[in-house]
Amino acid sequence: MNADDRNADDGNALALARVATRLPAQDLDRARRFYSEQLALEPVDERPGGLLYRCGGAEFVLFRSTGVSPGTFTQMAWEVDDLKAVVSELKRRGVVFEEVDVPGFRTRNGIAEIEGNYPSKGARGERGAWFRDSEGNMLGIGEPVV
Repeated sequence: MNADDRNADDGNALALARVATRLPAQDLDRARRFYSEQLALEPVDERPGGLLYRCGGAEFVLFRSTGVSPGTFTQMAWEVDDLKAVVSELKRRGVVFEEVDVPGFRTRNGIAEIEGNYPSKGARGERGAWFRDSEGNMLGIGEPVV
């Protein structure tokens, strides 16, 4: 029995629910352009004040907000098979990746080697890269290292 089965037996509806990220945007038109031009993503649906995107079976929404994200932590991330290729393509499109140099964590050419991973992922580590969207949201991209 896995964790999802246990949670379902316990009546925990949230454990079986889909997760959908919400990212604030002070300027929704600017955000739409960034996601289209820099990330090659187009909304699959929209409503006044919101844009719905789908990636790999998951959803995220950009919503008009007067609040501002501090951009000091990863708010959403994609998991890819070839991080180096994705970072290269996004740089070509104008995305600027964060460079970090703190004890125990350092990026080189925008990519960090991260020790360890969750045992259920079957990986010994991860490579990661981070950038900010046009609204200051910190977004990440990761690749499991097997």
